[in-house]
Amino acid sequence: MSGLRVLKPGAQSLLQDAGRLGWQHLGVSPAGPLDWHGAAWANHLLDNPWGTPLLEIALGGVELLAEVDTWIAVCGAQVPLTLDDQPQPLWARVAVRKGQQLRMGFARSGQRAYLAVAGGFIAEPVLGSVSVQLRDGLGQALQTGDVLACRAAQFSHRVSVPWPYIADYDCKPLLRVITGGDAASFGEDQLQGFFAQTWQLSPQSDRMGARLLGDALQPPARQWSLAVGRGAIQVPADGQPIILQADHQTMGGYPLLGWLHPLDQGRLGQCPAHHPLRFTPVSIGDAQAELRQFYRFFRR
Repeated sequence: MSGLRVLKPGAQSLLQDAGRLGWQHLGVSPAGPLDWHGAAWANHLLDNPWGTPLLEIALGGVELLAEVDTWIAVCGAQVPLTLDDQPQPLWARVAVRKGQQLRMGFARSGQRAYLAVAGGFIAEPVLGSVSVQLRDGLGQALQTGDVLACRAAQFSHRVSVPWPYIADYDCKPLLRVITGGDAASFGEDQLQGFFAQTWQLSPQSDRMGARLLGDALQPPARQWSLAVGRGAIQVPADGQPIILQADHQTMGGYPLLGWLHPLDQGRLGQCPAHHPLRFTPVSIGDAQAELRQFYRFFRR
């Protein structure tokens, strides 16, 4: 099947869908996009259902040759986008004709762009998902010469995301945290210290976890391991918190301070190394209400 042929794959370009759900009890992480906001809008612009396979592009630097007439949408990081060297808008539905060359330059802000195509990319699922998870050898990053298979598609006109919903990755985000887990076992001064200081994102962060750098916390002792999920904030012995990302492990023994708000996980995934990060508490009820509103819009 034809589709979009890869001329330049970029630093790390990975197919992602809704994630490999239902396998964490066997140690398989779900994967999926780091930034659900950007990924969801890219699919929504093309009338694709929630979780339709798309491409997560780290930093940019991708070139593709269209072998079909179709429509695309690129949301997320601010990457220069051109078709046959003609500038194209981000956060918008764009027509691509057979033989045209699509180029994405390197990100000016944000870290990951999401390229969706009408009807979604077609790939053979593994354990029910096409999401690439490099740590466990599930799929592989895009290579020169690969073909991102898709079907021809047509729309009558271009549409775009209303400007209030276009993310600003240049701002310094205040990320919301649902305290819980072992939070009651931390000293009150340690919890206050976590929220009071400005942390930096470590360059050792990846799709598995975001490591924070700052004044070390003093975690309580922990004698057992337990299941962990995305957004869990672990505090290892060195006192530098780790926020679990899409490719997280499924068991952990470090004390948990709480969980990052699900709708803020994407903002974290768009932050570059050394970016300053501040945190503020949020109630689980408020987080659930916002998440339900997000799902009502994108998963209807």
